[in-house]
Amino acid sequence: MDTNLIIVVLAVMVVALVAFIFMQRNRSGKLRSRFGPEYERTVKESGGKGKAEAQLLEREQRVKSLAIRPLEAADRERFSNSWTSVQSDFVDDPARSIGKADSLLADVMSARGYPVTDFEQMSADISVDHPSVVQNYRAAHEIALRQERGDANTEDLRQGMIHYRSLFENLVSDPPGVGNTVDARPVNTGKVQ
Repeated sequence: MDTNLIIVVLAVMVVALVAFIFMQRNRSGKLRSRFGPEYERTVKESGGKGKAEAQLLEREQRVKSLAIRPLEAADRERFSNSWTSVQSDFVDDPARSIGKADSLLADVMSARGYPVTDFEQMSADISVDHPSVVQNYRAAHEIALRQERGDANTEDLRQGMIHYRSLFENLVSDPPGVGNTVDARPVNTGKVQ
């Protein structure tokens, strides 16, 4: 084989390898940025970066296929009133309130179009559009489960309610007409309304 041909083939292979590495790092950086702490949690749980990134990409594709939608104004108001009631009830019955908060979040997710049959799938789906608060949802759900077993104290329950509230606020605050958003919050335009 001609020496020049070998050099050209090796050069093409090196360029292809460098391009592949660059694309992998770019993809990793985008996923790490998009999912935040959820990226690191998934890497740790899946046992490797490649598996974790495949899972996160799969989640994104799954959620894209769902009919996620913002809440109608009437639903937003109804859920907000229910949340206010759940929080008020916490003073008299914290143990019952944490269960009601867990159920209310499932109702809100269902109204938004998220399937709500399995907690792990729900939290994975939520992680796509609300990655900064999904860890709060997992922590609150764990507290609710501990409460069912009788292993949570009042401070745990208070913390669980705070965690639930962060996801609740994200889920009900998506502006009308916006679906599949990432942690949508009202934008302050500086105008007095």
